[in-house]
This record gives sequence, C-alpha cells and structure tokens, in this order.
Amino acid sequence: MGQDHRLPDSPAIALLFTTFPKTSETFLQRDVAALQAQGLRLRLYSLWGGGGSFRGLPVRTFNKWRLVPLFALTLPWNCLRRPRLIGALFAGVAVRRPPGWLNFWENLLGAGFAGCFYREFRADPPALVHGAWAGAPATAGWLLWRILGIPYSTGAHAYDLYEHGGDWWLMEKIRLARFVQTSTAMGRDLLLERGAPPDKIHVIRRGLDPFPVFKPLRGARTPWRLICVARLVPKKGLDHQLAVYAALHAAGLAFEARIVGDGPLRRRIVAELTRLGLSDRVRLLGTLPQEEVWRELAWADVLLHTGVIAPSGDRDGLPNVIPEAMAAGVLVVTSPVSATTEAVHPERTGLVAAVDQPQAWLAALQRLAADDALAERLRRTARAWVEENYDARRNTATLAACFREAMQP
Repeated sequence: MGQDHRLPDSPAIALLFTTFPKTSETFLQRDVAALQAQGLRLRLYSLWGGGGSFRGLPVRTFNKWRLVPLFALTLPWNCLRRPRLIGALFAGVAVRRPPGWLNFWENLLGAGFAGCFYREFRADPPALVHGAWAGAPATAGWLLWRILGIPYSTGAHAYDLYEHGGDWWLMEKIRLARFVQTSTAMGRDLLLERGAPPDKIHVIRRGLDPFPVFKPLRGARTPWRLICVARLVPKKGLDHQLAVYAALHAAGLAFEARIVGDGPLRRRIVAELTRLGLSDRVRLLGTLPQEEVWRELAWADVLLHTGVIAPSGDRDGLPNVIPEAMAAGVLVVTSPVSATTEAVHPERTGLVAAVDQPQAWLAALQRLAADDALAERLRRTARAWVEENYDARRNTATLAACFREAMQP
C-alpha cells in the first residue's frame, strides 16, 4: 500500500467508475495510485461490478436491488417534491433518442446510482464528484449536482465521444461540469467543435509510474516477435492484422505473433487463423494481468496496432499499450486512425501504415528488420516522448490541480 500524505481534514473527492478495479483498465488504477500520492482523500465507487479494496481504500459497489425501492417509492415521492427537476429530466428523455441501447442502460445505471446514493452523499458530502467516464459515472455526478448541489467533473474519452455519435446526454454533462479531462488532443478538438467551453477542457494524458526497464534491441530479430494487445472488438481492426500475418507468411518471412486480449470476436479470429494456416504462428493469449503484459512486451520486437473506425463510430483515442510499448523499447507500427499519431510520429517514434494495405505493413517490418540504426533511433525517440508526455506523477499533478480548483466554492 502506498504512503498516505493526506491531511486529516482534507476534503474528499468521490471517484465514480463503471467498473473498478478492472484488469483491462489498469491505467485507471495507476491514476488512483498517483492521486493518492498527491495527498488527495479519495472515495471510490464502482457502478457495475468491481469492488473489494484498492491500496487500502474500500471500493463501494452498487447493489442493483436498491433500484426496486427507488422506482417503487423514491421516484414517485420525488415527483411530488421536485416536480421541475423530474419533469425536466423526463422531458429530455422524451424529445431525444438514445444513440444505442447500451448507452441508454449506461445512463439509466448512472441515474439509478444517484437516486440510491444521494442520501449517503447528502449526509457526508464530498467536495467534488468525478466521473471517470462521460457515460454512467458522469450521469451520476450530474444528477447528484442537480439534487444536492455537489460540484462534479468528468472524463470524456474515445468511447464517450464516438460510439453511435457520442453519449446520450454528453454536452449537458460537459457544459455543467467544473472541468473535463480528455486524454488526447483529438478528444479536445471534438468537444470544442460541439460547443464545449474551451476553458473547461483539459488534455491530461494517462501515465506510467515507474517506467519499465528499457530493453536492448534484439540483435538477430529472426523470427520476428510480434505482439498485439487489444480487446477482440471491431475497432481494433484485427481482420486487417490477420491479413498482415498472411502477407508475412506468403513472403516466406519467419515470425511469431501473440495477441493479448479477449472479446466477442475471438471465435471468428480463431476460425480465420485456421483458414489462413496461421494457427501455429499466431497465439491468442486471452486477457492477462498487467505484470504478464509487461513480460510479453519484454519478449516482443514490434507492437502492431491496426485500429479502425468501427461501424458504430467507435474508435480508439490513444491506446495505453502504445506508450507502454514505447517505454519498454518495443518498436511500434500503427494505423493512422484516431489519436495514435499523437504518440507515433511517422519516422520519428515509430512507423505508420494504411490499415487496408498489408504490403505496406510488410515493407515497414522489413525496414525495421534490416536497419538497426533506424530501429534504434525510433526506439530511443519513442522512449523520450513517453518520458516527456506519459509520466503519471507529472500528469496526475495536473489533474490534482484541476481537482483542487474545482473544489473551491
């Protein structure tokens, strides 16, 4: 457990997550640890799953059975006590369609949390409520502000902004938040295009603490050791990645590939690997804890990221595995989709290839295999970028400063 530098009477910040802790979102765990190190007093809430404790802090979970008395008793009573508030919410629901059923239920989850927990927050109010995401957590913060007047802030990241055109109530939550954290310039620009107040939007990237050991360049990079760390979902463009592996195989190049992650496309990917005759070259490792991901990065020569814009509009911002790989000394080849090129600057910190051109990926990998000077220059420049832009202590200090300013009356 990390050392606690909090003052006994320091105000509390309620951090709301969809699921916490979660294996595939270790970056959020690093954020919480770094905020603790900044001396902030934190209360952790997980709206869906998660729970237990983290670094000595209990993680409060949301028992969904509490929704029964909420809808049976509390909501009708509040219709009488707060007719303007409840009426405004129902009117908003009536005049707009949710972008998708998943987002509808996410917002309902956030509303249910606020309805079930507002008495607890009224009895022991935090100085600020912060939603890690602009979906359910921000909806809960927004409604707690409407009910109790507790200020709130929110994150706004790729899924919140792009899936089916963005969250259902995104801009209402953005406009009333004390501040909004987004982790990419791409996210900031989109929010500004949609009319968000410029002074509220802060680009604060995630971060690493400590940085991994920077491994040496492997001399004889044969066979190639390729890695992909991604959920098996459409926006990761894994069909294009399998085409890259097929091109390598057809060219007679020796390689081993490992895909870390799981998701709904697993069966389709397994079938396609069998069809392409690549089952002995490409291994699906499933979801791994972070320490095992680091071991896989220590094994790999190159990280491949074949991100695309999914049919739903969802896409990545800057996947955290890209700066993680860059920090460890793994070369990166990526598609130019979304905010990946905010870190992978072509010919400076990595290589970029069009996602639908497997021969371009083959050429990029051949360059990295043949040119040690190029590979070493890219690796060292990439590590320098990460140290400058992806330091958890520095970035979280900026976030903590936003929190402290937002807690002022």
